[in-house]
Amino acid sequence: MRRVLAVPAARTYLFGQTVSLLGDSTLWLATSVWVKTLTGSNAAAGLVFFCFTGPALLGPLAGALVDRFPRRALLIWANAGAAAAVLPLLAVDGPGRVWLVYLSMALCGAAYTLLTPAQSALLVSIVPGDLLADANGLLRTAQETLRLVGPLLGAGLFVVAGPKVAVLVDAASYAVPIACLLRLNVSEPRARPIAGEGGGLRFIARSPRLRPVVLAAACALCVFGFSETTVFAVAGQGLHRSPAFVGVLAAVQGAGALVGGPSAAPLVRRLGEARLMATGMLFGAAGALLQAVPAHAAVLPGAALFGISLPWLAVGFTTRLQRATPARLQGRVFAAATMAVTVPQTGSIALGAALIAGAGYQALLAAIAVVLVACAVYLFAQRAERPAAARPPSGLPSEVSP
Repeated sequence: MRRVLAVPAARTYLFGQTVSLLGDSTLWLATSVWVKTLTGSNAAAGLVFFCFTGPALLGPLAGALVDRFPRRALLIWANAGAAAAVLPLLAVDGPGRVWLVYLSMALCGAAYTLLTPAQSALLVSIVPGDLLADANGLLRTAQETLRLVGPLLGAGLFVVAGPKVAVLVDAASYAVPIACLLRLNVSEPRARPIAGEGGGLRFIARSPRLRPVVLAAACALCVFGFSETTVFAVAGQGLHRSPAFVGVLAAVQGAGALVGGPSAAPLVRRLGEARLMATGMLFGAAGALLQAVPAHAAVLPGAALFGISLPWLAVGFTTRLQRATPARLQGRVFAAATMAVTVPQTGSIALGAALIAGAGYQALLAAIAVVLVACAVYLFAQRAERPAAARPPSGLPSEVSP
């Protein structure tokens, strides 16, 4: 990771993203706990995540925009839009206005649908190919580290000062990545659409390096979203704790990610991206099974294992996408892959919210474990391949303007 931070533009870019993540990590838990407190419903709280992930259906449009316009400028406008999207939360004053939470989360989700492919594509223009796994690992480590602090901060703000303080903190945090992006002087590849080359999904379907990992990730996410609803039941029904205890579980998961994040890049070099993803799925399956046991001694280690698995899945997946995709298609392929995994996740969140009352949270956690093991076996069965370390054709070196 030191080699990544030695690149001035990467250092500036990653700092801006980290500050933005701090604001987000305080808000996502506060809004779900807020809805749970206002409505008393696990399903209503889970729908917060459903609204946030639903706009992923706009992924193909977002990817096309990323490949057609300057990515740095798009990121600046998208960050400004995300800051504006959280402001409707300030008007929520009772159960009758919970719909504003859903609206705000949907708007934030739309902004992130554009942010994520643009962030990934711009990173490829900033960081050499052999350091992409390190940069992705650093970003994921920062994200999960902040989840160690953010959920506790968000829950604390919710109890002490109310959720609107968390809203203001998140809105203000977007100013930092905007300022960092304005300082960057990045040489980006010019958009040159080629007639008949198709979109991101078509490229993924034809790519032997991308097709298996996207398919396995999409299948895993068909049940992964159950965890967004089961976490409230684990805290309430399993451990007999208040909704705010979800913040403790999220913090334990973040602590596990402190192990998974820094180890992701070395494991990519040792195992390759696909097998790192498979290993993460096995850890996630074990974590889900442990959380089904109604005891602190099982749930807390289970949350930690779940946390370890997430950076391995994310870094392996993202790095494979970046390294196996030409520069001109970075936005479309990343957006298509994100849609391919987020749509199943969105459906699983809604399905989990509908099934949890009848099936129970333990059955949903068992389903997560079974599917994750099956997906891991599929990836391990693929031919072992060490991804190329060379930078994909993505542009010239970048620097920070004075």
